[in-house]
Amino acid sequence: MILERICEPNDIKDIDPEEYDILAGEIREFLIDKISENGGHLAPNLGVVELTMALHLAFDLPDDKIVWDVGHQSYTHKILTGRKDEFNKLRKYGGMSGFPKRRESEYDCFDTGHSSTSISAGLGIINGNELNGIDAHVISIIGDGALTGGMAYEALNNASCLNRNFIIVLNDNNMSISKNVGGMSSYLTQMRAGSAYIDLKNGVAEYLNRIPKIGDALVRTIKNTKSSIKQLVIPGMWFEDMGITYLGPVDGHNIESMVKIFNEAKHIDHPVLVHVLTKKGKGYRPAEKRPDKFHGIAPFDKETGKLINRPGKATYTDVFAKAINRLAAEDDKVVAISAAMPDGTGLKRFSEIFPQRFFDVGIAEEHAVTFAAGLASTGLKPYVAIYSSFLQRAYDQILHDVCIQDLPVRFMIDRAGLVGGDGETHQGIFDLSYLSNIPSMNIFAPKNKYELSDVIKFSSDFSHPIAIRYPRGEAYDGLKEYRAPIEYGKSEIIFKEKDIALIAVGSMVEKAVEVRRLLKEKGYSASIVNARFVKPIDEQCLEELADTHRLYVTLEENVLSGGFGETVLRFVSSLDRDVKVINIAIPNFYVEHGSIDILDKESGIDVDSIYQKILKYCE
Repeated sequence: MILERICEPNDIKDIDPEEYDILAGEIREFLIDKISENGGHLAPNLGVVELTMALHLAFDLPDDKIVWDVGHQSYTHKILTGRKDEFNKLRKYGGMSGFPKRRESEYDCFDTGHSSTSISAGLGIINGNELNGIDAHVISIIGDGALTGGMAYEALNNASCLNRNFIIVLNDNNMSISKNVGGMSSYLTQMRAGSAYIDLKNGVAEYLNRIPKIGDALVRTIKNTKSSIKQLVIPGMWFEDMGITYLGPVDGHNIESMVKIFNEAKHIDHPVLVHVLTKKGKGYRPAEKRPDKFHGIAPFDKETGKLINRPGKATYTDVFAKAINRLAAEDDKVVAISAAMPDGTGLKRFSEIFPQRFFDVGIAEEHAVTFAAGLASTGLKPYVAIYSSFLQRAYDQILHDVCIQDLPVRFMIDRAGLVGGDGETHQGIFDLSYLSNIPSMNIFAPKNKYELSDVIKFSSDFSHPIAIRYPRGEAYDGLKEYRAPIEYGKSEIIFKEKDIALIAVGSMVEKAVEVRRLLKEKGYSASIVNARFVKPIDEQCLEELADTHRLYVTLEENVLSGGFGETVLRFVSSLDRDVKVINIAIPNFYVEHGSIDILDKESGIDVDSIYQKILKYCE
């Protein structure tokens, strides 16, 4: 196998060009094998195999720097930089990350995980190199989906002033996670047809150069008027108008063509954009047919493409999807907003049933939030469904455009808490902290699937901003019999005893039930309080519990700093009561990738760790 000869960085430069296509095929087979076992991002990586090979052939790493936007498509890059043998522990605790990590390799020059960042980072590296006297190429890869993010345009605007080489590779596969939307998608569709221009330009130049004496002069004249010609052949030429030279489109699965165009791009003394056309999921039929399904996927049967461990119960996302559809059928003022993830957030069916009331704004969380604020100002009832780690990108818009005006925008915060294999950039462990300090924001965390449905109904007539946060994975269906009506700012006492009060937020209620069972076996008495509202906290309940309890234990799947526990501790400290408080939360550090069970234990929020911490205090 040719792939066996790829053991160290830059080994690809020793491969015979006639073997490139064979190597590409072997890399695809390797990726399918490893991702089917460990899970990961399959379709994005299958789409950029040849592109990555061409980049490694055309440039000299690690002196030249490749910045991957999002970074979930960097698996081939990792193979070509000597990390092939580490794929057995891909996304596992202590193993290789599914994203670029500087601590892993000097060939990963910038940590990424969120979209639309690569041009900004690349521009910073270029200017840093110049100040440090380093002469090297910097290449930022960005997907067409990422170009729906405003940060990319801020960076392009800044890059247009650059007077040195900067190569931007536009990986155009007409997809982000779900199908792209918006004007840039339409613009790129037009440009895909623009390859005729490249052929025309080369053909005309070659023909004119053959004309004795006047040929060269004619070619120079045409080059001087190339912008007007391009305007006729390729509509807009938006990048060129900004001062960024446009090259392409080029076939993203033709290594020879890409190496040639990259070598041309090296010699341009200002920013250049190379437009590369790729097919997401290429080489694996199930992923080609359903690139959205295979964008990020759990372990699967590679023969059929079916998940090995299909979820047996409804997920919280499923519960939200059914509840919002039911609510929208009853209330025509209900509208839903997605930031390029209608499938992942459960809004796909909503978009089909209520197309006029569904808005996919692309990878643009900031815009999504202010857009929702505008909708709310007209009397509509917007539900913005965004993953926790992505919503933090819109912090200013939440504060400035929603909360200062006290507009009733409903934030459905999916993937709140630990999410597992995607690691630091995707863990949803900061939302309680970054939302709690905003005046007029209200936060609710349901204990189970029934309470999630109930709070969605409650929120429809709530006239202030509210965030409803719920975790990834199967929805807890226990405690069905405990379904007290939701009252604003009020918690729910599930088991009322004495001495120890377990005050749990959302997903931690299930663990509180197990901790209480262990405490009772040890002879301790314990109550369970379902906090429900993280903001405002139920001060009356906390004060009343102090009559019969000597220890409060707060439990939350959020970092300790700025979270629910600290708020409770601050309030209890203001009371003149003999009550101690233990805060169970994720320590204030970034949580790496791994299984949820391992991450729970490492973070000290698993049942046994909580139980032992309480025992240590009591004994």
